[in-house]
Amino acid sequence: MNTFKSIIPKVGLFVALAAGTLLQSCNSSGKGDDANVKDNTVAADAATAVYVAPGKHDELYSFLSGGFNGQVSVYGIPSGRLLKVIPVFSQFAENGYGYNEETKPMLMTSHGFVPWDDLHHPKLSRTDGMADGKFLYVNGNNTPRVAKVDLATFETTEIMEIPNSAGNHCSPYPTNNNEYILAGTRFSVPIDLSKGGVGDASFDEYKDKFRGSISFIKTNEGNGHMELDFQILVPGFDYDLANGGKGPSGDWVFFTTYNTEKARTLKELGASQNDRDYLAAINWKLAAKYAAEGKTHEMPANYYHNIKDHGTHQAKSHVIKKVRYLLPEECPGMMYLIPAPKSPHGIDVDPSGEYMVVNGKLASSLPVFSFSKMQKAIQNKDFDGEVNGIPVFKYESVLHAEVKEPGLGPLHTEFDGKGNAYSTMFVSSEVVKWSLKDFKVKDRIPVYYSPGHLMIPGGDTKEPYGKYLIAMNKITKDRYLPTGPELLHSAQLIDISGEKMKLLLDFPTLAEPHYAQGIAANKIAPNSVKFFKLDANKHPDAVKNEKDVSVTRNGRTVKVNMTSIRSHFTPDNIEGIQVGDTVLFHVTNLEQDWDVPHGFAIMGATNAETLIMPGATQTLRWVPKQEGIFPFYCTDFCSALHQEMQGYVRVSKRGSTVPIKFSTGVKKPVPPATASLSK
Repeated sequence: MNTFKSIIPKVGLFVALAAGTLLQSCNSSGKGDDANVKDNTVAADAATAVYVAPGKHDELYSFLSGGFNGQVSVYGIPSGRLLKVIPVFSQFAENGYGYNEETKPMLMTSHGFVPWDDLHHPKLSRTDGMADGKFLYVNGNNTPRVAKVDLATFETTEIMEIPNSAGNHCSPYPTNNNEYILAGTRFSVPIDLSKGGVGDASFDEYKDKFRGSISFIKTNEGNGHMELDFQILVPGFDYDLANGGKGPSGDWVFFTTYNTEKARTLKELGASQNDRDYLAAINWKLAAKYAAEGKTHEMPANYYHNIKDHGTHQAKSHVIKKVRYLLPEECPGMMYLIPAPKSPHGIDVDPSGEYMVVNGKLASSLPVFSFSKMQKAIQNKDFDGEVNGIPVFKYESVLHAEVKEPGLGPLHTEFDGKGNAYSTMFVSSEVVKWSLKDFKVKDRIPVYYSPGHLMIPGGDTKEPYGKYLIAMNKITKDRYLPTGPELLHSAQLIDISGEKMKLLLDFPTLAEPHYAQGIAANKIAPNSVKFFKLDANKHPDAVKNEKDVSVTRNGRTVKVNMTSIRSHFTPDNIEGIQVGDTVLFHVTNLEQDWDVPHGFAIMGATNAETLIMPGATQTLRWVPKQEGIFPFYCTDFCSALHQEMQGYVRVSKRGSTVPIKFSTGVKKPVPPATASLSK
């Protein structure tokens, strides 16, 4: 194994260089006419397969995590067209998310206003084990959070901070009817049971005082509303990824762990000493039963739950002060540990719910564990010791098969619903197809370069779509025109409908996708909101008729309740503002038509513009620092007279006697028609 570890970097570099050389040589002019004809035919077939004619729609939505940009990118499949960027944990100047007053509370945490996070894993809400297209749940890895995106509006409507956690990587994983969203910590930390939250401890006390947590977030069937029901305090390992069971294993969820050595420094060495780490298996229904029966303890907490209301278009923060928790040693049958290849990453359950595939980054084979064997081992108490009171299975008692020589650096596996599995090989830069019947490799395809995760639409459900696979590659190199030291990551669309995999398309992705979800377009598109009904706007400062606009002063704060409509603001001339005033522009978009948002920006504002959807109200805060005339204007092209959609604010010195005054120009009568000159 040590020899294998030492050659991995060299082999990976060799394979990547060889693949790049081969790719470049295919573009040389030295090959024969027959080869050129064949290449042109293949290219034409691929182009036809991904072509979506102007005015036509893609088959699928795909949601790719943005990693360090804190956003979700939405692409159409098979075209690879970017459809939308959904801001979640990051301020977004394009539409004012996190800048306007309505959405600032979404980014509040116990650490204060945190306008960024590292978004890794999107997961679609589920009904009967299938993605239902209602909501998308995503994790914030850095400052532990879970967010909900409403897929009727493609807006982030809820963000919950996760207490007693650090590095919310192993998250968020829905159960098959969305009963719970599960979130596990990446970094174990000392948890202060008396005061709550992360406590202080010496690094030398790591093995004794550091623990992990797995959060059970209850969801509402109708609106997907989240509520932290309880947590399980687990051994102080690092928890990497998770996935829920299906069918017979539907009551269970599985978590990969690493650093079972509990090393606190130089983990690339310290966390690779044991021959095996663990796959943690938790019976979530039994855990919920224990919680309902009063087996929980309670500790103080301090975490934020931020919710945006579609009626008022405003977000509000709620601070929660306590949390319940379970201890595995007090809850028999709730949690078990399965020995797994060291430093495992992905854990993936096949559509039948029988097989659990663990992708060990340093392993030379892929172990496939059996759920039915696990149940038998529980009955027979076929254990090999325990950790913190949690039974550890014997490896052989739960192992069903091993996929031999799949490739170098396995990370993640998904399924096509036709008896096949597909695994990414990070080091050897390939996707490998293997059979769930005989566990032998059936096909390989190189990808460019170093894939992390892959996604088959529905590949993590009981009925995968089974036509396409998207490989999300970490290294781009020569795939696109160079853009300096930083290149966008590469996604590659692969046809998996036949016996052999076929590469169809490269397309660049925003930031660093870690995982993705795909779903048939007809599950989402028919329910898409086109505009907000003005009559239903309950924002306290909404103005639904131009005659009701107002500008009012209350001490040093001035409220401007105004409207926008093609192609003017009301009012568009405002006086009586003084240097240092806090001016709140409450802008209501009066449009009741699809795709007619209006923007609002004013010179000297230290935040972004705000983009107001039809029928909605949003607020921009502005504090003028000097006297003068300040223009404001619409930032979103809305009509032929968009350029004329502008106005002025007059700012006078502090203490000025200029009164509040506002207007939108007096309408002039239409001139009489002139006599026809053709008589």
